[in-house]
Amino acid sequence: MRNFIRGFGVAALMWGLSAHAQASVDIGVDIDADIPDLTDILTIDWRLSSVLHSHGFTGRVQSQLEQRLGRPVDARRADLGRMLFFDKILSINGDNTCSGCHSPTTGFGDTQSIAIGIENNDIVGPGRVGPRNQRRTPMVLNNAFFPRLMWNSRFKSLSGDPFNPSAGLEFPAPEGLGLSYQPHLLVAQAFIPPTERVEMGGFDFVGDNFALRAEVVRRLNASPSYRQLFAQAFPEIAAGQPISYDHLGLAIAEFEYTLTFANAPIDRFARGNVLAMTPEQKRGALLFFGKAGCVQCHAVSGQSNEMFSDFEQHVIGVPQVYPAITNVTYDGPGANEDFGLEQVTGNPADRYMFRTSPLRNVALQPTFMHNGAFTTLEDAIAHHLNVAQSARNYTPALLAADLRGATGPIEPVLQRVDPLVASPKNLSAAEFRRLVEFVRNGLLDSNAKPQKLRALIPTGVPSGEPVHVFQ
Repeated sequence: MRNFIRGFGVAALMWGLSAHAQASVDIGVDIDADIPDLTDILTIDWRLSSVLHSHGFTGRVQSQLEQRLGRPVDARRADLGRMLFFDKILSINGDNTCSGCHSPTTGFGDTQSIAIGIENNDIVGPGRVGPRNQRRTPMVLNNAFFPRLMWNSRFKSLSGDPFNPSAGLEFPAPEGLGLSYQPHLLVAQAFIPPTERVEMGGFDFVGDNFALRAEVVRRLNASPSYRQLFAQAFPEIAAGQPISYDHLGLAIAEFEYTLTFANAPIDRFARGNVLAMTPEQKRGALLFFGKAGCVQCHAVSGQSNEMFSDFEQHVIGVPQVYPAITNVTYDGPGANEDFGLEQVTGNPADRYMFRTSPLRNVALQPTFMHNGAFTTLEDAIAHHLNVAQSARNYTPALLAADLRGATGPIEPVLQRVDPLVASPKNLSAAEFRRLVEFVRNGLLDSNAKPQKLRALIPTGVPSGEPVHVFQ
């Protein structure tokens, strides 16, 4: 502590006091009551710095992207990937795009509690309608660093490193380990959306995954505009080779690499800017890493790549929401349950398990949990603090009209709840407020806000298909 204090000059201290005071005013905190003196400020900074150091948190993961890739991001390929991301040419029936479920208005995540894929009304936002799938679409932001993708982790790098496919990239059948030759997990994952019938494939096309992808490639090769763009991004295509799905996967992944937004207040604090976080956020962070126990699952060490997820599977007692109209057959005798990881492994011991959600930029989401059961961050966090009470008292009244019906059975879920969240955690009202403030704003990169990401929506796409209407 003494050395930490000595590291500050007098001018820096005065500047810090002023900034802390202003931050307190901005968030409505009584300065005299909440920040009694300089020693308290420095103690909090020292404690948080020590905690972050003990977890190996550097706040530098964003700057490591190109080092991990082993090359610079290719701007030409990334822009081609952006066009593909927003183009209905990838959807067999021309009724959806990647952006239909991964919207720039919500951190390239879902605008819905439960995704609406094919047969939608061409709107992306609260007004989107159509038959629902089974889960909320996860955010794409920062997923270049995710070793496992999707709520049931059905796409994963067996090395625990998405940048290292040497141990294999595992997917459900028929792909299996067949995509392990790809350089990154995201390139391999880009092979899947057109083959998912409820997302982009539709139910009318006759053929397997390989036939579905071949149809997408045929369309791209038949498009002069796409031929030209692919030729600009890939020398072999410029030399006369046809576009392959490998090229498409590389382009989409390249665009997703550019969606790395990991420069939140917590990162800047970890890099030495003690004024990057407000006093309220710092206290919330100490609760997150300490008394509230959040970091036990929302980890920052090891394979988490500072993404605030252990990328493991847990049962956390989420209420079982299901839609009135769906393209998916739900699990259980009442067809009103989601068995989660068990769908992948076939092991009943994995029932109701879902991957820990990464928390960076989580404030951009309109709903929370794998099925969007909660519509406020406060309710989502409160659920973790008293799972049984939250689950048993749950009502879907705040969800969209078609999700407000009866919920699936909750007692079988609660019987399997992970010990890490089984016992209630008691926080005072002030502590709860601080924890929410840290998760909401301390983990938010301001460059990921909708007003900035909307600039990525193209006015037109090479296929000539109309672009979705983004609300």
